[in-house]
Amino acid sequence: MRTRPELDYRALLLRALISTAFCIVAVLICYFWIDRPVALFVYDHHINGFSPFRWLTYPPPEVQNWSALVLTILMVRRARGSFLLWQKTLFVACLSLIVADDFRISLGDVFGRYWPETWTHDNPSLIGTGTYGFHPFQRGDDVGSFPSGHAARILAFATVWLIAMPRSRTVQVVVIILSASMLVSLVAMNYHFVSDVIAGGVLGGIVAMYAAYLARLQTPQL
Repeated sequence: MRTRPELDYRALLLRALISTAFCIVAVLICYFWIDRPVALFVYDHHINGFSPFRWLTYPPPEVQNWSALVLTILMVRRARGSFLLWQKTLFVACLSLIVADDFRISLGDVFGRYWPETWTHDNPSLIGTGTYGFHPFQRGDDVGSFPSGHAARILAFATVWLIAMPRSRTVQVVVIILSASMLVSLVAMNYHFVSDVIAGGVLGGIVAMYAAYLARLQTPQL
């Protein structure tokens, strides 16, 4: 007879597998019919010249850079007593972000996808050299477009808040608007293809789902 935790982990696994299946389908559709047209449209219409889109790409890596300090401060705070809900949520969200980005690095080496544009060291790209596609198990910054690390960090951090505070309408609205804006900016700046963002977002969401459960911020339902 299964214990309750086993049932919960089965529910988590089922959600993760369903999300992954939908992600694979979405990525395939984008790869063949959406990614290239969107990237070329952004380039041809100079959409990436709009400064606010660039500014919106700054927060994810900055939040990660400061996460270690935030975690340290929160652990000192925990020595004085139990966390408030927002403090526990922040703690879990920072850990979720760090794990998701590390996971993304591993997957980036597995998939080896070229970027939409050439950014550094003459890296191959769709816009710069006409290079498009996946080259599995090639390592390096020039083949790290898929999945998007920014998207993984955004959803890993944001989803924890959405799970932990489902009744706070203000938190929900702010988190959704900020997250959606930053995800759109990744495509609008040609930093990533649409499918990169989808895959990174799903990865971040799955990591956040497990993090929230392990921290008892939610109990999954079958």
